[in-house]
Amino acid sequence: MFRLLGWLFGFGMFVALGGVAAAAVYLATVSAQLPDYTVLKDYQPPVTTRVHAADGTLLAEYARERRLFQPIETVPPLLVHAFLSAEDKDFYSHNGIAIDGIVRALRDNLLARMDGNSSIQGGGSSITQQVAKNFLLTSEQTWDRKIQEAILAIRIESTFTKDKILELYLNEIFLGLNSYGVAAAALNYFDKALYQLTLPEAAYIAALPKGPNNYHPFRRPQAAIERRNWVIDRMVENGYATPEEAAAAKEAPLNVIPRASGSQVYAAEYFTEDVRRELAKLYGEDQLYGGGLSVRTTLEPRLQEYARRALMDGLIEYDHTRGFRGPVASIELGEDWGLDVAKIKPLSDVPEWQLAVVLAVSGNEARIGLRPENDVDGASSPARVEGTLSGPEIRWLSKPVQELVKVGDVVYVSPVAGKDGIFTLEQVPEVEGSLVAMDPRTGRVLAMVGGFSFAESEFNRATQALRQPGSSFKPIVYAAALDNGYTPASVVLDAPVEIRNGDGSIWRPENYAQEFYGPQTLRRGIERSRNVMTVRLARDIGMPLIAEYARMFGIYDDMQPVLAMSLGAGETTNMRMTSAYATIANGGRKIVPTLIDRIQDRYGNTVYRHDERICEGCAAADWHGQGEPRILDNRPQVLDPMTAYQITSMLEGVVQRGTGTAARALNRPVAGKTGTTNDYKDAWFVGFTPELAVGIYVGYDQPRSMGSSSTGGGMSVPIFTNFMAKAMAGKPPTPFNTPAGMTTAWINPSSGVQAFEGESGIQEAFKPGTGPNLMTSVIGVDVQGYDAAQRQMQMQQQYGGAVVTQPSGNGQFLDPSLDAAQSLSGN
Repeated sequence: MFRLLGWLFGFGMFVALGGVAAAAVYLATVSAQLPDYTVLKDYQPPVTTRVHAADGTLLAEYARERRLFQPIETVPPLLVHAFLSAEDKDFYSHNGIAIDGIVRALRDNLLARMDGNSSIQGGGSSITQQVAKNFLLTSEQTWDRKIQEAILAIRIESTFTKDKILELYLNEIFLGLNSYGVAAAALNYFDKALYQLTLPEAAYIAALPKGPNNYHPFRRPQAAIERRNWVIDRMVENGYATPEEAAAAKEAPLNVIPRASGSQVYAAEYFTEDVRRELAKLYGEDQLYGGGLSVRTTLEPRLQEYARRALMDGLIEYDHTRGFRGPVASIELGEDWGLDVAKIKPLSDVPEWQLAVVLAVSGNEARIGLRPENDVDGASSPARVEGTLSGPEIRWLSKPVQELVKVGDVVYVSPVAGKDGIFTLEQVPEVEGSLVAMDPRTGRVLAMVGGFSFAESEFNRATQALRQPGSSFKPIVYAAALDNGYTPASVVLDAPVEIRNGDGSIWRPENYAQEFYGPQTLRRGIERSRNVMTVRLARDIGMPLIAEYARMFGIYDDMQPVLAMSLGAGETTNMRMTSAYATIANGGRKIVPTLIDRIQDRYGNTVYRHDERICEGCAAADWHGQGEPRILDNRPQVLDPMTAYQITSMLEGVVQRGTGTAARALNRPVAGKTGTTNDYKDAWFVGFTPELAVGIYVGYDQPRSMGSSSTGGGMSVPIFTNFMAKAMAGKPPTPFNTPAGMTTAWINPSSGVQAFEGESGIQEAFKPGTGPNLMTSVIGVDVQGYDAAQRQMQMQQQYGGAVVTQPSGNGQFLDPSLDAAQSLSGN
């Protein structure tokens, strides 16, 4: 008997030792496949990149996983207690594996199933085990993975503090609505920061880890409330909430309000998309969508709204002259017209308009049904709102409503102010355009609109559309001349000229009015946008020099040095043109446009700053009687400051007496230049005050004529004026600064010589040593006073219009062998 017992004992010991050995081998095998858990020390979770306007308004968020990293020190205790109660109440006392939690989970789930409840009542994994699974393992349900999870949990607990483990967990866990981490969940579910969460809100977020879709606030609201209340009861059990607080919290509705993604500034999408492209170019896609960058842009929301409205109104005003092109769509009306029209997506960035379906037409009005709005969960609202499309309110069309629309037509409408339920007809314009507003002292782009609607077309006409600038390029030609011996009072002959192209053809540039005006001062030439004298001027100073100025100003990288380019025949962008004018406004200091002021990494360190000017004394630790800090402008000087002032003064004349007179309504110093290209395909105006440089472009995406009345002065200047009137409202007029050392004199605007007493004249500024003449010199012949103009006209007739007057007074014949691409209409 004893021998049998001894044998059984020995066999049992053998089996036990064999089992221990097998278990050891198994654990060794499983452990050998474990990932390196020490990588958690340097773990940086993908964090959302956020883009802000200059005033801090959120413009955009970029992320594959929407996550905002929250240090554990800043997570409110209320939320921590909610998660501990829901997931692992013994987290701060166990060593990584909660044995009683596993037993309790088995018991609760078994009892729930006996009662017919198949929902998960609690998990067996500790928070540490979930960290191991979420960061280092897969989600497969196998014994090997569970054992690996347990081993890793013990090792993690021996290496990291409890707070660090909890920080990793709360920032990594997926909580639905594309929310990763508790900070993102608080924003996406309740549009709140963590510290603003109430007890029921914190409990609901803590209820989500077991399955966000199981407790979706809109698809399964009752299950969501039950799970939230279960968490609240656990918080009471654990002493984190009183029964009274719990009772009130359980009575509260979910109150989930999904946070709107995207820009919080209307029509800023063109701007933010350009910022996104710039960030991707600087740091790559991974950093953009997971680096947690904080980007402070240059955009001013107030100016952006003004810019959007000004461009929108200008495009609509022109489009109204082209007539009505028909409805957005036509549909068959079913039993519920609201569901029918809800299938058509409106332009999300034109909130002033609504889609409506025509329900009935009678004479000069129609009964319409407005497209239902979407509820908070994205579903179409059951409310049905009707209104009247009134013919008399459609002031841009003369036809009665019954000739414009029929039943089932879906059109855009907008409410008539002061008339409830009355609407007028709208349509999306075919013509497009752009507006760029820039600080001329820094290059900061304060507003940018790249088209009528980003929702309709993402093509940015401010930065991507290459268009001919036409006569808006002429200030570069005149600036080059002023930098090289000419003065605003220099006279150039405006008379017919022929240029022989490389293929033997003849180019005969023409003025806008197809007339010639004889001798003209540089000022009058730019004010009246004379094409022919600009060509003569360009020929005299040389196209290679003008090409170099165009490069320095940033308009073209490598401009062809042919005479047609002096009239703006090359293609460039609105952004480049506006920055070139800003350089003039900045006294000739090179302006490089920027949409970004500063970029910080996830830790708050500044990794990019646009302003590279040197600030002496800005880093002083304290004040001990030293002077004010000095900012040293190290940007290149591409234009003589005196030249910059002279061309600015001449561009002021464009507004006062030339092609941009509509801007006089601003009643402040404004300089600028219009531009209209061949066959009226492009209309420009680029102008500036000392505080703001603005470029306006209007034209079709597929270039075609806009009509003979569609000039820069007629189309773009009113948009400029509309925007500037709002942007500069309340600011006193500021004159342009005259550089020290310049002299002024009154000049006869016709002859360019100094005006006699009693004559009307224009005050011109001259560089030292270049004062006004008392006589005009033409081809070596001195002509006194007023006879100068008549004599030059005689010379024009004598030499067939091939004469140009140089600053020295020596005329010459133009070389007919130069290439030229085409003529532009000017103006």
